[in-house]
Amino acid sequence: MRFSNMVWHKVVHFAAVSILFISFGAFSVHAHEIDPAISDIQVTQDRVSIDMQVSLEPILAQVDLSVQVDTAQAPEAEVYDRFRALPPAELRAALDAEWSRIASQIFIEVAGARLLPDLVAAQIPEVGDFEVARTSTLTIAAELPAGDAPLRFGWAEPYGELVVRQVGGGDDAYTAFLSGGEMTEPLPRLEIRTESGWSVFARYIGVGFEHIVPLGLDHILFVLGLFFFSLHLRPILFQVTAFTAAHTITLALASLGIVTLSASIVEPLIAASIVYVGVENLRGRGNVKARTALVFVFGLLHGLGFASVLGDFGISASSFVGALLGFNLGVEIAQLALILVAFLLVLLAARLARIAPLPEDEQPVRDVQVMYRAVSVVGSILISVIGAWWTIERVFF
Repeated sequence: MRFSNMVWHKVVHFAAVSILFISFGAFSVHAHEIDPAISDIQVTQDRVSIDMQVSLEPILAQVDLSVQVDTAQAPEAEVYDRFRALPPAELRAALDAEWSRIASQIFIEVAGARLLPDLVAAQIPEVGDFEVARTSTLTIAAELPAGDAPLRFGWAEPYGELVVRQVGGGDDAYTAFLSGGEMTEPLPRLEIRTESGWSVFARYIGVGFEHIVPLGLDHILFVLGLFFFSLHLRPILFQVTAFTAAHTITLALASLGIVTLSASIVEPLIAASIVYVGVENLRGRGNVKARTALVFVFGLLHGLGFASVLGDFGISASSFVGALLGFNLGVEIAQLALILVAFLLVLLAARLARIAPLPEDEQPVRDVQVMYRAVSVVGSILISVIGAWWTIERVFF
């Protein structure tokens, strides 16, 4: 079937917008990506003490980590780089000079009153690999007012995501994953707050979703590659289910320390899997079973890429299963949401451009099919090119 000029105009416009939107984030350097900070909090009758594993440089450079977790893309990138190059003694001096400002963004609340923490100690590593974010350990503390009112803890939204773990409660002790300036639940002074497995499960659904949309651009492209293989529901569901099952297996094994593989190996392979999926779409293979098996293998790789998520969050053994299942359910929901949005965009584009005159009962179906074929070619080319760039970048840079 031949396209009209209107159709080609719509397709080219779609491709141009896609290139601008995807390339903005996709072709940027991935150095200096900041992981969530981790804090171990100990509450006694008259004192709270918190050990924090945190990247100091973006905080000192006033990078807004709620917007951009890759400091290479931040407006303050040059300032960050200057702090990142400082030896420990000089970075500690900068921390001391800025501590009053930083402390004002760390929230310790008791009965509605704010307490400003003191900086007790700071362990700052040597500069090391400049392309990897440096993690320092801070110890902060505050004296609590008389009484037994519980406290809440958190920090300002621009400081990014924060994991909070209460010390001394064993496997059932309270753990929180905070974002957007959230605060913990009230933490009592005379006992350890605990949470149920269902609470952990529900919380990690959101964590899993977020690590696909908006944080997992490579996983987003891979899922879109699955969508561009076929418009039929059955192949899409087979592929997405195989992908989820596979990365659940390796995520669990890697998080438990049973399987380990260096990120320098895993990340280029993930990028290469994106290239392969896009190229295979262009070749027009239609064997659903073979494709599903291949996606399962690639899912094993992507699971290793997710492994740092649960490991970095310090999930206890008793909560691990709930966190794993919740995380993967969140990932699955995000994947299906991506596919639904992609389909709706194809449907919208087809309605905006009538492809050829047909009987009214056949026209909508034919419009969608033709538009999908056009978009899948453009999308698969984009995915392959971006994946190829990432592969080169992750191997050589």
